[in-house]
Amino acid sequence: METQTQAQIYLADQRGCSQGDYFQSHHSFNFGRYFDETRQPFGTLRLLNDDLLKPGHGARMQVEQNTLVVVIPVVGGLEYNSEVGNGFLEAGQSQLFSLASGMGYDIINPYDTELINYVVIWLTDTSPDFTPGIQQGQFDLRVKNELLPLADFNYKETRQQRVLRGFIGRYDGRQEDIYQLIEPQPSGVFVFILSGAFEVQNRLLHERDGLALTNVQNNTIDFEALSNDALLLVLEVSR
Repeated sequence: METQTQAQIYLADQRGCSQGDYFQSHHSFNFGRYFDETRQPFGTLRLLNDDLLKPGHGARMQVEQNTLVVVIPVVGGLEYNSEVGNGFLEAGQSQLFSLASGMGYDIINPYDTELINYVVIWLTDTSPDFTPGIQQGQFDLRVKNELLPLADFNYKETRQQRVLRGFIGRYDGRQEDIYQLIEPQPSGVFVFILSGAFEVQNRLLHERDGLALTNVQNNTIDFEALSNDALLLVLEVSR
């Protein structure tokens, strides 16, 4: 007997929030002092934070288990320091840190007057061949109306590719698309709206809303952009 696709919406205005003098972070999942029984990790997806950092300041993060950390600038560029490498990241790039338990990284706003906004994703990495490392991905958002991989693995089966099945896409209004799951059930899909509005599996989502989907019928997710230059992330995660 077929089962219905199950869904949970994570509304932007119901996220947790951590705030200091120079840093603000909104949490789609439980993080730090924020806890809600309905915001448990979604499979291997443990964290999706939407962060603002004031000029000239930095934020330090540390993982408690082997984790693939993905950092995506949304507004402005950023500097990063970590045990596995240092560098600069700008729009159209993603940074992947494979960090062992206890390792950390710093995100730094290099500007004198401008706020930066970036998204941080943590995915638990239980691969037996886990090794710390770093990799940068690139995507060209001038290419519209299709999903682009967050990291370019050249389609070779690598540990990072098994852990991160992530895509980003910018769409014109009323453009439709379909995401085909890479792995069969019981994988799940988490969709996060970076800007604009979308209808995903007949559910209306606005900017910074999230949607978790399981038991996906026919292993496909259909969506439609409802505004111009609408931008979304699609993450397929192991359950």
